[in-house]
Amino acid sequence: MRWRTETGDARMDGFVLILELIGTVAFAASGAIIAIRKQMDVFGVCVLALTTAVGGGIIRDLLLGVIPPYTFQNPIYAFTATLVAVIVFIKPVRYYLTGNHNAYQRTILAMDTIGLGIFSVVGVSNAYAAQPNAGIYLTVFVGVLSGVGGGILRDVMAGDTPYIFVKDVYACASLAGALVCALLWRVTGHATAMIIGAMVVMVIRALSVTFHWRTDRLKPFSPFDEAQDFCYTVQDKLIFPAW
Repeated sequence: MRWRTETGDARMDGFVLILELIGTVAFAASGAIIAIRKQMDVFGVCVLALTTAVGGGIIRDLLLGVIPPYTFQNPIYAFTATLVAVIVFIKPVRYYLTGNHNAYQRTILAMDTIGLGIFSVVGVSNAYAAQPNAGIYLTVFVGVLSGVGGGILRDVMAGDTPYIFVKDVYACASLAGALVCALLWRVTGHATAMIIGAMVVMVIRALSVTFHWRTDRLKPFSPFDEAQDFCYTVQDKLIFPAW
């Protein structure tokens, strides 16, 4: 693993590795799906999937002084992300996602939510491992950066406004989960704190989409902005119709 945990517990290291791999698969899938929507070739799909999966971790490692970032020390994350991208690019999978709008939107939401939850708490874990006496501010900041960093890079490379600035409760969900994880870190134990923190992120994301929660945004100033706002509302209803 990137660092030994504070207790040097190999089981905890293994637990974090499993979480990281699950998060890598989820974020890589979301990046690959976005790339397919943008009609990229297989190379573009792999690059966007890889960027989404490891981008946040690279930024986090640089912030914590890990040189070179662990992604370049252990190829398992890059290999996993590339494998996921290739699977998503396979013709039957690709056609299913591009030909079924609801399946496309639900898959993006699920993968993005899982990746966000996992990497938000993994970032907290890495912050504590690098700085055992780190304060809440540092650990939560690193957690959020780890959670949203890959998605920001993905959206910028895909030519979109970063998702966290225009849609639903995204960064706020990461912030809430990272904060819960940091507060519980020395109370419930590391693994329990990470599980609870990740679940907080996922539940908030699911509820925000289901009930159309959205942080306040500037009122549209042009017909184009009004049309874009209407499209976001329609898209939300297509993903999660009222129950």
